[in-house]
Amino acid sequence: MSLINKYSTLILVGIIIVLAAVLAGTLIFMYNQPPQPRAFEPLVEIAAQEPDSSKWGLNFPNQYTSFLKTGQNTIDTTYGGSSAFSHLENDPRQVILFAGYGFSKDYNDDRGHEWALTDVRETKRVNETTPGTCYSCKSANNPRLWSEMGMAAYDATPFAELGLQIDQSIGCANCHEAETMRLIVTNPALEEALERQGKDWTQFTRQEMRTVVCANCHVEYYFAGEGKYLTFPWDNGTRAEEIYEYYEDIGFKDWAYPETDAPMLKAQHPEFEMFTADSTHYNAGVSCADCHMPYVRDGAAKYSMHDIHSPLLNPEISCGQCHTNTEDVVRRVNTIQDQVYNTKLATEDAIVDAITAIKLAKANPNSDAALLEEALQLHRQAQFYWDYVSAENSMGFHNPEYVLKLLAESTNLARQAQMKAAQAANDPGLLEIDTYYPEETGAVLP
Repeated sequence: MSLINKYSTLILVGIIIVLAAVLAGTLIFMYNQPPQPRAFEPLVEIAAQEPDSSKWGLNFPNQYTSFLKTGQNTIDTTYGGSSAFSHLENDPRQVILFAGYGFSKDYNDDRGHEWALTDVRETKRVNETTPGTCYSCKSANNPRLWSEMGMAAYDATPFAELGLQIDQSIGCANCHEAETMRLIVTNPALEEALERQGKDWTQFTRQEMRTVVCANCHVEYYFAGEGKYLTFPWDNGTRAEEIYEYYEDIGFKDWAYPETDAPMLKAQHPEFEMFTADSTHYNAGVSCADCHMPYVRDGAAKYSMHDIHSPLLNPEISCGQCHTNTEDVVRRVNTIQDQVYNTKLATEDAIVDAITAIKLAKANPNSDAALLEEALQLHRQAQFYWDYVSAENSMGFHNPEYVLKLLAESTNLARQAQMKAAQAANDPGLLEIDTYYPEETGAVLP
């Protein structure tokens, strides 16, 4: 090796050593630096799972002030809103559809999050046998109570007894981690349902969490076993057909329909399932919060508006984030909802006709028991598909194509149920029934 090559090698080695030393020094320097502070300095430290949202509001006044408006907003849209109007008065068919169940006595539209605790305590569906599970989606006290008690003990505690430990409506603690303000899953039932699907919510992106966090409450669920354990029926999937299959697999029913003993199911409020069932907006990467909690500005501050309500009340802000012509968007929404509403009423008529035919066939001692049993199962499935649409708070807009498919299938099943009842009683006249309203309901439709 020449002298020049030796010097070149030594120089190269020296450079490598120097670079390694610089890198090591940089890493040591970075390691010894204090943790990166938040983008702002909080005025107060918020305790983990703090149920009092007003304390969070000291650090986040814009979010908290807008959140308080959920207690003041009583404006209705055409098919929804926050005025607590009665579904039973608006649509007397539902008195018949839910006969024998609490929803036939009291079924009011949901008000804003600030009213959640008040409304669940005032509903006529609550009585001395009501389990604590019914508080699960109503209070910011829940995350701490779940941590301290465990969900099984929480659910098994009587409603009146558990209520002594609950004094806050839905709030910050239901969605956020106090230390980091990140969106989190707080409902153990949601975490368990995701785990059974092999999903780890801690690995979801922030945009994904802006939808998943709503699934802490806005989902279909049931109370399992003697302890009324809150359970999301997602093991087969989150579509209505898959949830119905789940209930069939475990033989679950919410109540038996009077005079027929049909094993009925009551859908809750499956907004998350409906929206995520390959809807147009979901497939485009839109989250629930993008529409219901759009970003706004207060001077130089940009924040997510927490006055959670229908985008139709402020389409320029909500829809205008993506759409330039919001007037056209509102017209399209109205067209979709009108179509879904009219289809839904037609489906209700079909189910009520089926109920009437089944009752008459059941009262006939010569009816074929096996055919009657088929009619009862068809009624069960038809009403669940209808209720899955009816109880979902968007009048179909979250997923129009899927909603209309479900209503079509529900109508088909209801007419099959009516036909089976006619066959069971050997009475073709049961196929010609007009919508029937028992005298005791006092229901008179327009």
